[in-house]
Amino acid sequence: MRTRDSFDAKTSLVAVLADALAIFSGFLLAVWIRFDSGWLEVTRGHPPRGMYLYAAIVVTILILFIFRSLRLYERPQYGHFIDKIPRIVRACGLGILLAMVLAFIIQVDPPFSRLATGIAMISVTLLVVLERNILFQCERHWAKYQAAKRRVILLGAGPIAVQLRDKLESEPRRRCRVIACLPLPGEAPAAELPAELLQHTLEDLPTLLEKDPVDVVALSRSSALPQKDLVEIMLHCEKNLADFLLVPDLFRLMTTKVDMQNIDGIPLLGIGKWPLDHFWNRRIKRAEDILGSLIGLTLSLPIIAIAALAIKRSSPGPVFYKQERCGEKGRVFPLYKLRTMRVDAESQTGPVWTSPNDPRRTPIGALLRRLNIDELPQFWNVLKGEMSLVGPRPERPFFVEQFKDDISRYMWRHVHKPGVTGWAQVNGYRGQTDLTKRIELDLWYLEHWSLALDFKIPSAPSSPEKTPTNPPPPSTTTAQSHLSTPPPVHNLSPINTLSLTAPPFATLPPTKVRPISLLGGRTRRICLFFCCWQHSHG
Repeated sequence: MRTRDSFDAKTSLVAVLADALAIFSGFLLAVWIRFDSGWLEVTRGHPPRGMYLYAAIVVTILILFIFRSLRLYERPQYGHFIDKIPRIVRACGLGILLAMVLAFIIQVDPPFSRLATGIAMISVTLLVVLERNILFQCERHWAKYQAAKRRVILLGAGPIAVQLRDKLESEPRRRCRVIACLPLPGEAPAAELPAELLQHTLEDLPTLLEKDPVDVVALSRSSALPQKDLVEIMLHCEKNLADFLLVPDLFRLMTTKVDMQNIDGIPLLGIGKWPLDHFWNRRIKRAEDILGSLIGLTLSLPIIAIAALAIKRSSPGPVFYKQERCGEKGRVFPLYKLRTMRVDAESQTGPVWTSPNDPRRTPIGALLRRLNIDELPQFWNVLKGEMSLVGPRPERPFFVEQFKDDISRYMWRHVHKPGVTGWAQVNGYRGQTDLTKRIELDLWYLEHWSLALDFKIPSAPSSPEKTPTNPPPPSTTTAQSHLSTPPPVHNLSPINTLSLTAPPFATLPPTKVRPISLLGGRTRRICLFFCCWQHSHG
């Protein structure tokens, strides 16, 4: 957005100065811990302090540049602070590694202490995370007392315009105020909009732009106007120095990241990659699954053993139940559960969904299902790589075939591995509940995956199970799910809402065309230098 906001500039400058102080102090704290605290033995004497003072300055400058490359100084900040911690940790760690590379190249005498450097990686990161958290809370508090300087006119008065207005004005850090909603041709104003916003029509837009400064004009439905009128509105905005943004008609099909390519001057807009489409994110999630499944199996073995004895005593049949489910890329795999129903539960009906108070359950099975103990053997599926700890729950092939042609984007939930628990289950959508809503929540998770979100979902208090609803037959299941804007029920990782530097998708964060990546070959070269440096200094 072209509007210059001195408040954002000031908070960005304060962030740079605060980061510099935290990094510099963290490095000197590590030197003090290594040589002067008395906590660690010093065998080679105390090195000159000036050498480490210069090193602290170099490390500070390196990390500040890395912070800038990771766009950590862009203001205003949105979302939750916990979602920013991985980038902060990565920037601090990479800055220390780069400093090690420089030390290896320069070959100072005496050499820098490897132990002091390792302590610095921890102390700098902790101080920066603490400082950043304090600054984040302060910025959010200061924003509440700042005047809304960005004046916005919405072209449209329907449901999308209502949602757009709510998103803009509910976040004080956007500093936005909607001054008018101009109904589009043939559009009835929504009842939620106050009368003072509906005093003008679309023909009054040129007058409104010339009367008072307007920062943003946002069109809520791009297909509502012919191209000629659209161009004319854009020219009026350009003449009056107002940004023109529009909500494309396909925004309900777009994900949170939009990819733009340029082929010899021809721009192409498409759906961007999801987080788990990236190689390193998948490796991180797999490491999380292996560690979590090993811990889960170890802790749950006594419970499984007790449950197995109870199952064996309560009804004839095997203890474990193996059922085919659809996994990653639609591949079928055997899912393991503790048996909670009669052996012949589906002999008469064929595959059917379970229902509350299902009469097919055994006496002990009802208790196991209520406590979710029957799901514990799925840690074995996770360890084998067929499932993940967190993800969309896997469905049976019979039901997948029923719904994949009739429910919008149903198969997209099979792009990655299914999970033992998921975002839909945390929000109470389990069993025979609203299928469309479950898919919305499953895809929201895949579109917004992060390591922090994976840790938060299993620890979140589960919502009460929603009212069961029988899934409609395939012939009538035609609901088009609004998958780009599913509001999270729990306040764990709210969607980063519209940024005025990007197209105004109702719940999209700032568009990242080509996110900067500091992984790959560069990191491997740094690690190689680090290994050589360790070898050369014993």
